[in-house]
Amino acid sequence: MKPARVVLAWLVHLYTSLGAVIAFAALICIEERLFAETFWLLAVAVIIDATDGALARAARVKEMIPWFDGARLDDIVDYLTYVFIPVFFMYRAELFPAQDSWWIAPIPLLASAYGFCQAQAKTADHFFCGFPSYWNIFAFYLYILKTPLWINAFATLALSVMVFVPIRYVYPSRSPYLRTPTIVLGAVWGVMLALIIYQLPEPSIKLAIASLAFPAYYTALSFWLELRRSPD
Repeated sequence: MKPARVVLAWLVHLYTSLGAVIAFAALICIEERLFAETFWLLAVAVIIDATDGALARAARVKEMIPWFDGARLDDIVDYLTYVFIPVFFMYRAELFPAQDSWWIAPIPLLASAYGFCQAQAKTADHFFCGFPSYWNIFAFYLYILKTPLWINAFATLALSVMVFVPIRYVYPSRSPYLRTPTIVLGAVWGVMLALIIYQLPEPSIKLAIASLAFPAYYTALSFWLELRRSPD
């Protein structure tokens, strides 16, 4: 029975690794300006990231393959799909002022590299510490809403700074607070985003604005829980 469990554990790690393949495919799509396809690929990467942890715990990967660091693999893949590819997208899609894009784009790359390497990037009680590098979502809304380039630049720099601010953000799939409603609302939000991507290149701006309700809820919940937290 144990060999079968070891194989299952490796399959979970392979499942996580698919995110790197998706990142490579997304890179090619960005170069070819296939932006709708890019968003579909990043959506699949999010689904993998949202489910591989539960699969890893079910397969007891730490017990079956104790010498292989699945958390490190997950971080590498997440950096590619949540940071590097979205930032490259923003650069290639010309979402920054042309004269400043060369220095703005590296800022979130460097900030998130620091964020990912913090010992407490994910706290013991299942929160993200500092802005959790949701650059894929950020890039999506900048592109869909066609926000002014100077606002894009300012918001990118502001969120890069927020990586260093030790505010704790909700980890949706493992949060001890309002987990079920957050997951349900997140699923509804995901359906809305899928519909918006399907509508490209002419998405419904009203639907896009309405979909911002979930990021607003997520941010408000995170800040509310942070304010309620007793000082360490």
